[in-house]
Amino acid sequence: MKNIFETLVPKAAGIGAEHPLAKALMGRENIMELTQKSHDAALTPMNSGGLSHAVRAALACRIARHNNEAFLAEHYKGMIGRGDDAQAASMIANPANIGGNDARLAAIVRHTDLVAVSPKDATAQDIEALKLVGVPDDDIVRLSELIAFISYQVRLVAGLRLMAEVA
Repeated sequence: MKNIFETLVPKAAGIGAEHPLAKALMGRENIMELTQKSHDAALTPMNSGGLSHAVRAALACRIARHNNEAFLAEHYKGMIGRGDDAQAASMIANPANIGGNDARLAAIVRHTDLVAVSPKDATAQDIEALKLVGVPDDDIVRLSELIAFISYQVRLVAGLRLMAEVA
C-alpha cells in the first residue's frame, strides 16, 4: 500500500503529511487503506457486470457533484476514460442529464440520484423499477455498493475537511 497521504481521501480533504491531523490519520492508517481498497473494488472491479468502469466512474462523479465535492468529482471524471461507452458515461456525470432515451440508463441514473440524495425516500418499488428495465439483481447489488461507497467517501472527506479547518 502506498503512503496514505497519497491516497484519495486525504488529498480530497486537503490533509498532507505535515498537517496537524496527520498523526491522527496515521493512527487510522488501516481505515485509509481499506477505504482505498473499497474505492478500487467499487470503481474498477475485475467483474464489472453490466456496469462498465466508465459508467461507474460517471455515476461516482455525479454523486460527488450532487454533494459539491469538486475534488472527488474531478477524480471520477478523470476515470471515465475513452471506451466505447465513455461519451455516454460523460453525459451521466452531469447531474442535469437524466439518462436520455435509454430507459435502462435513465432508471439507473434516477435510482442513483434518489439513493445518493434522498435515501430515506427509496422504496422497494424503486428496485422494481430497475428490474422492469432489465437491470439484473447482480447489477442492482453492484449499483447499491457503488452508491454506498461514494456516499461514505463523500462524508468521510467532508468530515476530515471540517476537522482540518479547526485543527
